[in-house]
Amino acid sequence: MTDLDIIVPIKEVPDIEKVNFDREKGRIDRSSSSKEPNPFDLNALEEAVRFKEEVGGRITVISMGPSSAEETLKEAMARGADKAILLTDKKFAGSDTWATSYTLANCIKKLKDFDLIICGEKTVDGDTGQVGPEIAEILDIPHIAYANRTIERKLESIVVESEMWGRNFKKEMKFPGLITVTKDVNEPRLPSLKNKLKVRNKEVEKWTMKDLLDISDEIHYGSTGSPTKVVNIEIPEEIGRESKIFEGGDAVKKFVKQLRSDLGDEIHGL
Repeated sequence: MTDLDIIVPIKEVPDIEKVNFDREKGRIDRSSSSKEPNPFDLNALEEAVRFKEEVGGRITVISMGPSSAEETLKEAMARGADKAILLTDKKFAGSDTWATSYTLANCIKKLKDFDLIICGEKTVDGDTGQVGPEIAEILDIPHIAYANRTIERKLESIVVESEMWGRNFKKEMKFPGLITVTKDVNEPRLPSLKNKLKVRNKEVEKWTMKDLLDISDEIHYGSTGSPTKVVNIEIPEEIGRESKIFEGGDAVKKFVKQLRSDLGDEIHGL
């Protein structure tokens, strides 16, 4: 083996700092803000690019979503990916994490040759951290989650440090396999203007459900193939609070007095 085939799943997400919430329907109003690549997926892509620079390789980025996600994939190519595939079909709508993982895994199966899959730890709009490990389980390959540092990159394996339960574990995984990375694993570089212009007219392959499967398998995709359903989402009301600063030698006494006044019977022992 002289080069690695690396796959990076990337999701287009709303700008969480600017997005509005539909309180009546209990969901994110995705039309209320601009879209961007999931930040954790940029860490995954950066890790793939470093692998490519260090030991050689080809990077394929894949995404499941609407046609607008094509821009996210073009940005990924400007950041160092060699090929991009967008899985876009109305029949994919309503996918939970399992149906999403199933769709991405079947795309990877069709690609056939791969050595390493690198996923972001989670997405900022879902925050489950499930898709990466689920892809690995569907493909029946080993995986390491929450990698926060790469110790060694090799053609046959990777050695990473993974943080779980407040402890760091050194793990080696032989290929083919999958890792999920945290935001601490690296600092993603920005795409250069030259690279942005270079990929402007570059093709993003678009696959529908028919490109992935025999039609009899349709029940495993989209909302039909999603065993979990969101019944209700409660969005906390914003509560304005008045801030106070306590100064001087008796600041602690003033603070305790204020606590007693604010909390009444809810506070004891002060």
